[in-house]
Amino acid sequence: MIHPIVKYGDPVLETPAKLVDAFDAEFQTLIADMFESMYAANGVGLAAPQLGISRRVAVIDVSNGKTAEAKIVCANPEIVHAEGEQREEEGCLSVPGFRGHVARPQYVTVRAQDSSGKEFEMRGEGLLARAFCHEIDHLNGVLFITHLSMLKRDLIKRKIRKLKKAGDW
Repeated sequence: MIHPIVKYGDPVLETPAKLVDAFDAEFQTLIADMFESMYAANGVGLAAPQLGISRRVAVIDVSNGKTAEAKIVCANPEIVHAEGEQREEEGCLSVPGFRGHVARPQYVTVRAQDSSGKEFEMRGEGLLARAFCHEIDHLNGVLFITHLSMLKRDLIKRKIRKLKKAGDW
């Protein structure tokens, strides 16, 4: 089932998510819904708080659904190693229409649990490393605009306030 994406301004996006402790049928449905919602929104990653659900789980697919093996479920993820730097333009499904250049590690190793609760470690490079960082930020209540300059961040917030006032947000 496709869920609407929660937009900037909703408190769930700025609150650290709760640990996943049950890998039951309800959790499996959530994961399926997250992938479906992410693909419908043309995203490469989606965290549960973006659907208004305070759970430490994110789904990632940098192939945009072209490769089944590229589908990654990260429950209770943490970055255990990061190195290098990349500075690329980044956007977010919860802050639609706004982008900014964000510095992220070039390589990231993540430790997480899969959809069945089994622990794994995975190393990501480039876009995958960026997606890991972006989604884990969401689970910690941090949005990508936090990584922008204060000037750029304030400009985005001002534009969003105008959109809200006009009823377009």
